[in-house]
Amino acid sequence: ENKMEDVWKAISASLSQTIIGNPENDKVRMGPLAGQSQREEVRGQVQKLLASSQIIYGSLDSIEVIDADAKKGAFMSPLLLMNEHPFTAEASHNVEAFGPVSTIMPYKNIEEAIALSNKGKGSLCSSVVTADESFARKYVLGAGTHHGRILVLNNDCAKESTGHGSPLPLLVHGGPGRAGGGEEMGGLRGVKHYMQRVAVQGSPTMLTAITNVYQPNAKGKLSAVHPFKKYFEELEIGDQVVTDKRLITSDDIDKFADLSGDHFYAHIKTTDFADTMFEQQVAHGYFIMSVAAGLFVDSFEKNPVLLNYGIDELRFTKPVYPGTEIFIRFTCKEKIEQELKIPNPDVPMQKGIDIPRGIVKWYVEILDETDEPVVGVATILTMVAKRK
Repeated sequence: ENKMEDVWKAISASLSQTIIGNPENDKVRMGPLAGQSQREEVRGQVQKLLASSQIIYGSLDSIEVIDADAKKGAFMSPLLLMNEHPFTAEASHNVEAFGPVSTIMPYKNIEEAIALSNKGKGSLCSSVVTADESFARKYVLGAGTHHGRILVLNNDCAKESTGHGSPLPLLVHGGPGRAGGGEEMGGLRGVKHYMQRVAVQGSPTMLTAITNVYQPNAKGKLSAVHPFKKYFEELEIGDQVVTDKRLITSDDIDKFADLSGDHFYAHIKTTDFADTMFEQQVAHGYFIMSVAAGLFVDSFEKNPVLLNYGIDELRFTKPVYPGTEIFIRFTCKEKIEQELKIPNPDVPMQKGIDIPRGIVKWYVEILDETDEPVVGVATILTMVAKRK
């Protein structure tokens, strides 16, 4: 409330620079309302608001326009009102002018700010302008129930912000209560609204065949030809290889710690393991993944696999101690077509960009020979060349 005068003066100064008139004129920033009837409706609503508020910028009766007739067109001055007692004079919360009208209201603290914003009983959007992260968090948690969207604006994002309530394809545009209780079907949400969704129930192998994505515990297709020797077109979902075993030793763990610099206490055999999660020295998770790669990569010869594209998921389910033998079940999980790109000589790192290729996701199961054999699971991605 101690910044009220500064705020309304700054807003008024900005509004005074807003050029109103014919929208086809490049200088114009604000055009007319939808028609004379809407202008009269807005004026009538403003009269209701003036019972408990006062106009501090603009006029209900006069307006300056360019390249247009102020009397014939449905032009209206932007109006800034001030309600000094918003908790008792509640017209500001209940009367919607539906035009270029805003009301400035004072609050003492974050609790009052939230209470005032929620008095609207449902809004498409609320904006909070602050660099205080604690304030922003409290406001969003307190006001989120009454707004479809909250824009948190600060100096980090102000220049690129699309503004208060502007429709964006990846964000919900709608709100609860008086805002209508619905959502505008923009972007992908709008497309999916017109599509039928169906749940499919079946065995992992059957679901793999239907979805063309390998499901855990489905039957694999063991082949004499290693999957890494197949081109993108030749790979089939479910193509699988089960590797040889690899013994994990304490010496392996020590060497990996020295090579990587990862000397976390759990990887050091002299650690006192009382009050820890482990019984003894444990292998690094990334060492296990490196061993896994060493087991499922076929050879040093060139093959259709162009590069490692990343890891989507990686979970370890139990520790690997020295003396454990692990092996890998390696399965083609999903194939994703990639569009061929045209090399741009002005962009670095373009080598190979013109090679026809696709992305292959592999389901990696790290196993041992115990009754509960799963040590870890991962989905890794490779870029694989096409034959044609």
